[in-house]
Order: sequence, then structure tokens, then C-alpha cells
Amino acid sequence: MGMINGGSLFAKALKNEGVEQIFTICGGQIMPLIYGCRAEGIAVIDVRHENAGVYAADAYARMTGKPGVVVTTVTPGVLQTMQGIAEARAANSPVILIAGSIGLGDSDTGAEQDFDTYHILKTNVLWSARVYGTKRIPEYVSKAFRIALDSIPGPVYLECPVNIMKGNVEEKSVEFPSMSRTAAQPFGDPHLICKAADLLMKAESPVIVVGDISIYSKQYGEAVKELAHYLGIPVFATTMARGTFGDEDDELFAIGEGALSEADVILTLCVNMNFRLNFGKAPMVNSNAKFIQVHPNITKIGFNAPAHIGIVAGAGACAKQILEEIKSKVDACKNVKWIERAAELHTAQRQEWTDGYQFKNIIPMHPARCAEQVGKFLDTYGRDWSVVCDGGDSYEWIMRAVKVHRPGQIVGYGANGTIGTGQGFAMGAWMAHKKPVLLYTGDGSVGFYAMEFDTMERHDMQVICVIANDSQWGMVKMAETLRNPAETKKGYIATALPYLRQYQKLSEVWNGYGELVKDVNEIIPAIKRAYASGKPSIINVEVHDEYPCPFTRAYGCGG
Repeated sequence: MGMINGGSLFAKALKNEGVEQIFTICGGQIMPLIYGCRAEGIAVIDVRHENAGVYAADAYARMTGKPGVVVTTVTPGVLQTMQGIAEARAANSPVILIAGSIGLGDSDTGAEQDFDTYHILKTNVLWSARVYGTKRIPEYVSKAFRIALDSIPGPVYLECPVNIMKGNVEEKSVEFPSMSRTAAQPFGDPHLICKAADLLMKAESPVIVVGDISIYSKQYGEAVKELAHYLGIPVFATTMARGTFGDEDDELFAIGEGALSEADVILTLCVNMNFRLNFGKAPMVNSNAKFIQVHPNITKIGFNAPAHIGIVAGAGACAKQILEEIKSKVDACKNVKWIERAAELHTAQRQEWTDGYQFKNIIPMHPARCAEQVGKFLDTYGRDWSVVCDGGDSYEWIMRAVKVHRPGQIVGYGANGTIGTGQGFAMGAWMAHKKPVLLYTGDGSVGFYAMEFDTMERHDMQVICVIANDSQWGMVKMAETLRNPAETKKGYIATALPYLRQYQKLSEVWNGYGELVKDVNEIIPAIKRAYASGKPSIINVEVHDEYPCPFTRAYGCGG
């Protein structure tokens, strides 16, 4: 075997964990690792900004359920990742950040790039470690993956001094951990399963809510769909859970959100009861509902909403247990009146979002019409495409215009509301499934990491970016117009952007495809032309600047 350096050991350890690619920017301290990845057949996706690389690793993790890996150079490279790591932490996304650092003997000497990045990152991750021996690299990597996939997943940080990275050891003396983690998920307490089954069987208007991290406990996932159909229970899936357990062409998987307001029993599977669910409170959620809360982490049970029955378990495993218990007691039965009522509530809830579809003749087009046309394209021609949602209002419009048909098909930023994730997420989405990616964003958000279109071109990623261009930081500007009219009448400050900036021309820089669209009827043909080009593309669509989405309108009015 002979001698092997630390970088090659990192690469072998990553391959041992099933890693297929890393996202990185080169740096002298990490080149041994990059060379090692090449030797091991691990794809090296070199991005233009480290934070975009973290976003890419994050999206890859959310869309596959497998950890995403990003490798950065010392100090500035590490510090560039901070927002991405915070986004991954808020979204419970298993991102492995590996970074170089100055040599162990150089700390606190005033050496170039002598900066304590380790303790800065430590505050934002589930676990962090500094590697103290070349021979131990596989051990550290194995532990990083195990912790990143904890009951509540999240990012971890592994820092390797350059003398450890470049150090040499006898390869035969190195032990690579095997069988060091499990994919098993916990099953629920049988007594509590019986109580949950009884409560669901007696319910007149039950709803199932599936949370984002259910994608990490989706074994036996078919039981979620079967349970919903066995008792006729509407299902509401939060963003990353959409498509995980059921196609949204299935009516039950499309009508759950509005039904929460009249539900008498709510089964939550891996749900974080945060602002997206109005903290489990009225008017979004019936304040008199009984909650069956299922989560693999006990600290999340009873958070913000009462746990009338609390079960420590994975989503699929618990659904399987409840289904089997119900099957042993009753035949399949559906409350048709409740399903019809849930559909009515769903339609009523969506009404304020779809009202904009009726604005067929205004110029520029209503922003809802732009999202509607993109959703129509995807449902007709791109049902298997991956979808990335970014921006403020643009994010809200497109999320409601798109149907999801498979697991890991859609991704958008999490509870931090991190706009600008789009290009990074799009790269991760491509690497996750190697299917065409539709990135929908706004003219503000697209500017954060515009040079990542260069990365897409270099790595043959077919990403089509549709920009809903209202020439402003729309969510803030429109909310301020409603909230602070005395100020906005003096003029808009820091919320306006240049009128219809020609962002589609950016595509010329990397030999991509670009098109400006002002006619709503040209959106679908433009996307078709972009797809036919086979290149990363930008479709720059002019939309009206005076129609806030319902979320922004409520925010601006103090809701």
C-alpha cells in the first residue's frame, strides 16, 4: 500500500460514506483533498462563492436525504459559508463542511490567516471538531456523518490543519470505520399507538401534517399514503415533504392545509410547529383540535401546540404502526362529507392566491400570471423537473402555482427566509437528480450569486431561471407602501431597483441562452426554447410592481 497523505484519506473516507460529489473553491491547504477526490471518482463541483457551495450541498441533502459535502479553504473560505450554514441549521439539513486551517504549530503566532474560525463555526453547527492526527481522518469523517444524520439532522464542521492534511502515514495502518451508523428509525410505544389509532378512528374531521424532516424517516413511507386513503384523511405537507408520501394529483394530498382550521384531530409527522403553521394556533389551526404529535426527537413534541398524544418515532414507521392497528379494528372508511368540506376550504384558502390569474389584460402582467404559466408548463411538459423557489413575493407565488409529483422535487429556503439561495439550490438540485431544473426567482434575489450561472455552464447543468422582474425589492417595497405611506410618499429609498434590467443578457457571458418576455402568452414558448438550447438559461419576465402577494399584503397591513 505505501504512504498516503491526509487529503487522500479524506477522499477515501468520503467515498466510504457514499459521497458522490463535493462543492468547493480551490485553496492551497485543501488541494490534497481535491486531488484525492479526483482519484476516487468523486465529482468536484468548483463554484464561484463558498456560500453558494453550501447552498448547493444543502439542497442536495434536502432533495435526497443524504448529506451534502462542501470543502473550503482556510479562514476567508470558511467565513464565507456562515449564512449557508445558518440556513442549513434552520432547515435541519445534514451538510458536512470540511475546511482547511493553518498548521497546528502556527496558531496564535500572527501567521497569515491565523484566525479562530473553529469557535465561530462551532456556535452554528450540531457538532464540530478539529482533526489532530492524519491517521484519524476516517474516524472523524465517520463521526461527522453519524451526527449530521441525528434524529434532528443538521450541519457539522470538520477543520483540518494543513500539516495534518498534507501529512503522510502508512495506509495499511489506517482503519476505515464500517457499519458506523444506522438507517433505522424508531417505532412508537405500542400503548400510545393504540391511543392514536382510536383517536383517529373516532375523528370526524382529521388531518395529517407531514413536516420537512420526514424525508429522513421515510422508510415505510407508503404507509402514510395508505393511512390517508384508508380513513379518507386530507394531508398537508410542508415544503420539503411535498411529494415525499403522495403525488399532489392525489386530491387528499392537495387539500390538507385549508382543512386545518376545522380539523378535530391532527396527526403531525416530524413537524416543527413554527410560524409556517401559525404556531399550531387559530385561525390557521382549530384551537380545539386534538394533536397526535410524532417526532423522532422528544424535544419537538409539545412545542407550541399541545401533545394530547406524543409519540417518539419516525414518520413512516409510526404511520405503519397506526395503520396496522386501525386495520385490525375497522374496515376502510371515508367521511365523504369531510373530504368535500376540506376541498371547499382548500379552494377558499387558495382564492386570494388565484384571483390574480383573472388579470389577463394588464400590462405589465400580474405576478400571479407569471407563476401560473410556469406552473402550467411544469405540469404539462416538466412533471419530472426539479423546482427551486427563491425571492420574496416570487417565492410565495410559485410555491402555490406548482404541483409536486415525486419526492425531492421542490426546494426553497427554510425558516430563516434566506433569499438568494436560488442559484446554489439549483446546482444542488441538478446534482441530486440530474433532471432539468426550473429556478423561479425575483430580480432582487437573482443578484446575490449571479456568477454561479458560470458554474452551471462549466458542469453542464441544465438550469432554466425564470426571473419575475418587478424592478424592486418587491416584498419590502410593497409592504412599506401599505405600512408606512407617510414615508413612501417622500420617495422609495433602498427598495427600488433599475427598471427592467436586462438580466437575460448575462447568459451571453457563459454562452448560455437568454430571453426577455413581456407577453404572458410567451412564457411557456420561451421556456421551451430555453430547454431546447440545452444550456443554462435566463428568462427575464416583466411583471407588475403594484400587486403584492397575500402574505406581503397581510404583513404590510400589520397581519
